[in-house]
Amino acid sequence: MKAFSVRPTPDAVQRHRASGVWRADGLVEDVFRWAERTPDAEAVLAFRRDGGSVTLTYRELAGWVERFAAALAELGISAGDVVSVQLPNWWQALALALACWRRGAVLASVMTTIRGRELERMLAAVEATVFVTTDRWDGYEHAATVAEMASRLPALRHRVVLGDVVEDGEIDFVQFFQEQPHPSPAPHSTDPDAVAVVLFTSGTTGEPKAALRTLNTLYAQVSAQQTSQGGTPSRLYTPQSLMHVVGLLGASVSFVTGGALLLVDRWQARGVAQLLVETAIEHVILVPSFLSELLAAVHQDGIRLPRLREITMAGTVASLELVAETREVLGLSPQAQWGMTEGGSIHTRPEDPPDWAARSIGRAGAGTEVELRAVVADGPVSDENPGRLMIRGGSVCLATMGRDTGTLRVLAEQDEGWYDTGDLAVVDGRGGYRLVGRASDRIGGAFMIPVADVENALRAHPDITDVAIVGHRADTEGCAVIVTTAPVSLPGMRAYLSGLGMTEWYWPTRVERVKALPRNHMGKVEKARLRAWLAGQAESPAPA
Repeated sequence: MKAFSVRPTPDAVQRHRASGVWRADGLVEDVFRWAERTPDAEAVLAFRRDGGSVTLTYRELAGWVERFAAALAELGISAGDVVSVQLPNWWQALALALACWRRGAVLASVMTTIRGRELERMLAAVEATVFVTTDRWDGYEHAATVAEMASRLPALRHRVVLGDVVEDGEIDFVQFFQEQPHPSPAPHSTDPDAVAVVLFTSGTTGEPKAALRTLNTLYAQVSAQQTSQGGTPSRLYTPQSLMHVVGLLGASVSFVTGGALLLVDRWQARGVAQLLVETAIEHVILVPSFLSELLAAVHQDGIRLPRLREITMAGTVASLELVAETREVLGLSPQAQWGMTEGGSIHTRPEDPPDWAARSIGRAGAGTEVELRAVVADGPVSDENPGRLMIRGGSVCLATMGRDTGTLRVLAEQDEGWYDTGDLAVVDGRGGYRLVGRASDRIGGAFMIPVADVENALRAHPDITDVAIVGHRADTEGCAVIVTTAPVSLPGMRAYLSGLGMTEWYWPTRVERVKALPRNHMGKVEKARLRAWLAGQAESPAPA
């Protein structure tokens, strides 16, 4: 596909390699290097909800990568072809991703939460040649869904199913990839600057788009943080899907350092907490909602995690209360890691104040440049006039492609490579940045309401367990959509904020109560759904 032939400029390659942000090889070579140096070291610890478990050494993982690459070659896959994968966090999904890159193919990853309507559009957009999925997961018939649409996808030549039921017209993954021998093709050297993975965004503020990433942009997104924190071998766990950027970055952290990756195919806080003990996990990457559940499980069951030394909070800003609870329960101060599907690496450091992850997203890593552009053009960036967070550099994708329109935007060809993240931020006083909201969620008239600050303040309310501030009255005023343990009135809420000394025009002018806030797979509140509900254009996502 023409879009996937985009490459960084020679100048960018020379510059980023000279600085160490990019490399001459990629994650596949990392696995094979460790297979030579420490062949018997654990690489993957995989646990399934059905009770099955598999431990792979680096030698074994490298062997599976070669076997799967040979199977892909037998299916006619070569450099530039697109293989789409929609699998849970099973070891086969990880080995298959590496095998795609071993063949020089493009991995189009799809999370298991994606359903037929969106899946068909994704597969059509990337012109996938091979699609690998499971027969069913969480009660959904994945294989049957793609079988129904196959005739409408002219580029799709093979449907591969990993599961108990394989129908006519489908290739049995276990039989073909794991059991049947295939002639080994000539080794293919990874091109770390070619498009290697296509990651779709959720499209919460517009048309869903695909971020075109290389192995080097993924490497740059994790290498800066690893360098600042020692780069030692890491036994790591993240509940995020391997089909999502955070899951891929977690695997990158493990394999770059020669560590081990814990895979659990279903998030269940109490079970995961016990596995963290049994597998001696040292580093976890969690969104705040998962961290909160883990802390509750650890506290309730009296579990100790003596090997855990690093907690990274990804995706959304955490509250001061969550950071304090983490220190109280685990004796650790979590580090914030800001990034997005399109790239970017901004993170706090161990030397920052203990609660800094609740006050800042930190400073930019070596592969990321940051610029704040004031929303109101005639004034400097300030708390009253925050800036749009712009990023560029070696950690940022080469291009984006509209899922439905196919519109290709090569970042190097526009605005000197700057990418608008959609986030609003101000400086944090320590050389970093503090998020104050999303540009699409901007609320206010002459002055903007600092949404993140108001939400954090209300989360400390004794009767409020979750909150989202959403614009109403043409987005000039804020509505607090709350989850509570007891009724909370608007006058009572405003009195509470007044007692904190909060500026009056920050206060919500409307309050609505729900049983739970709608969140996406990253734990981010789907404010577009709440705005539609408040405007009378949709039903309540979870009426109280």
